[in-house]
Amino acid sequence: MSASNKTEPDSATDRIVIICNGQERLIAPGLTVAAFIATLELNPDMMAVELDGRVLERTTYDSTFLAAGARVELIRFVGGG
Repeated sequence: MSASNKTEPDSATDRIVIICNGQERLIAPGLTVAAFIATLELNPDMMAVELDGRVLERTTYDSTFLAAGARVELIRFVGGG
């Protein structure tokens, strides 16, 4: 089979670039905010998320998809006193 007839996805090229907290990250296309947070092993209940300048409601994390070039700011709540 020639390279032009390849049917398997190439994990190195099947990625999109987003900006998270000022740093470029390669992620799988079609990832939701909730899934992205899970890949970082963070608790979504302890996060605030801003996507492209708009603060998201936590109830929308599962239904909000990240597109190429998205700018994400993740703010993690830390308890203390």
